Amino acid sequence: MKKIAISALTALFLVFGFTGASSAASTTYKVQKGDSLWKIANKHKVTVKQIKSWNGLKSDNIRINQVLKITKPAAKSKAKKATAKKATAKKAPAKKTAAKKTTAKKKTTAKKAAYKTMTVKATAYTAKCKGCSGITATGINLNKNPNAKVISVDPKQIPLGSKVYVEGYGMAVAGDTGGAIKKNKIDLHMPTQKKALNWGVRTVKIKVYY
Repeated sequence: MKKIAISALTALFLVFGFTGASSAASTTYKVQKGDSLWKIANKHKVTVKQIKSWNGLKSDNIRINQVLKITKPAAKSKAKKATAKKATAKKAPAKKTAAKKTTAKKKTTAKKAAYKTMTVKATAYTAKCKGCSGITATGINLNKNPNAKVISVDPKQIPLGSKVYVEGYGMAVAGDTGGAIKKNKIDLHMPTQKKALNWGVRTVKIKVYY
């Protein structure tokens, strides 16, 4: 019985040993005397270019007993997966950039929309009218600054200090008040009486910026 058991173990060892050797042999080849890359390639049904690539050979020179890989190394597939993951990681910031651009557009839109539109009746005045000091309610000296774009407003409708765009007049500052200036009425400062008379009374649209 012992002899039979030993024989069986020996047989198994030889079978598995041979299989392992065959597997190793199928993936590598030891260079023999008289071998060339062309011969080895033909023998294993691959190309010279493939053998050189798999073994990192820069020339066709080989030496006796040199072990060459004759099949494509499995490690390359892992390298490709790693490269694909890196490529995916590189693409990710593009989404963040797009999100930043969208946020920037929203902020710009919000800034542009920071005003209210009103339709008002606009009259005109000069700093040199009777009883006028030439100094506005906010301290602007119109005598020293005759070309200043200043309008009188009702502070309940338009806060003093606001920037106001007046149709036909331009950008101005709400820097003065007046007893007759109530609700949707404004009074525009003009550098001369002639320009004030030419303006007259007009119904215009204005934009009050916050």
